[in-house]
Amino acid sequence: MIEGIPCAARIAVLLSPFCAVGLAFQPSSDGPIQVIPRGLSKAPSATATVLRVNSSLVLIPVHGTTAGGASVTGLKKEDFVLFEDGVRQTITHFAQGDAPVSAGLLLDTSGSMKNKMAKASEAATEFFKFANPGDEFFLVEFNGRARLKVPFTADWSGIAADIAGAKPSGMTAMLDGIRLAMTQMKHARNARKALVVLSDGGDNFSRRNLRELEAALIESDVQVYAMGIFDSDYSVRHTPEERNGPRLLDRVALDTGGRDFPVAGLDNLPDIGVQIARELRNQYVLGFAPATRTADGKFHRVDLKLATPEADSELRTYYRQGYYAPGQ
Repeated sequence: MIEGIPCAARIAVLLSPFCAVGLAFQPSSDGPIQVIPRGLSKAPSATATVLRVNSSLVLIPVHGTTAGGASVTGLKKEDFVLFEDGVRQTITHFAQGDAPVSAGLLLDTSGSMKNKMAKASEAATEFFKFANPGDEFFLVEFNGRARLKVPFTADWSGIAADIAGAKPSGMTAMLDGIRLAMTQMKHARNARKALVVLSDGGDNFSRRNLRELEAALIESDVQVYAMGIFDSDYSVRHTPEERNGPRLLDRVALDTGGRDFPVAGLDNLPDIGVQIARELRNQYVLGFAPATRTADGKFHRVDLKLATPEADSELRTYYRQGYYAPGQ
């Protein structure tokens, strides 16, 4: 266990209960679990993905998995130790539950997806099978242009039918698709929000660039997951956009605190759909009220440690690295 440290900051902010940034929990040789950041060890840049909104409570959603990807459930408030800017905070709110989700599916219907659509459709259906009452979904398709195919609905069967009947052709405007989905998400009824991208990566036709998309994601409370269906056959001549596909999807997903699931083979797609659905259903939410209120407009880093010494294997957690306080 880590000794308590006096609190030193109260910030008026609220982070949506559906945000995350990845860290990896690894057991040390001495027994206590050590938390190792997955990148993002420096102070965030101006385009770091953080949220800036007003409230007296900071909520940190956390998802934990084993090294094999299975969700970790059954942890208690006492199993977590939370810090803001290096100062230990008192966790005053703790919840684990299956709250309703507003989710948008983004389907790549460009020409390169022709031989992948059957498995992509199967993966989407597996994802939908975990739907609960109160959930809602929409579908955005993108090739040379992005379009809202099905607006928010509680009946996912129509979306599944549209995906099954999609006819791939043309170029790829994935970033435009994500931007359109973020606009649609403004109509969401639920606090927990996610976008799930099914694509073989790359972007060669978007009107918006990644920098513009990142700027929009800074203030967004939407988490992006990606099923990256990449062609690993290096004997085939790939365009620069195709070669950049894995890095682009990974960057977009991690910027929102989500995850990119590279798909090694098409037969793995349905299992990835199940894994994403389960991850959305198994999250902890930790809440704390910083000790000193200030409106400095600065970034405040959040770190999380696991206090339980009884981890038999490596654990991984995902949560947002911090937030911007409101300005004066």
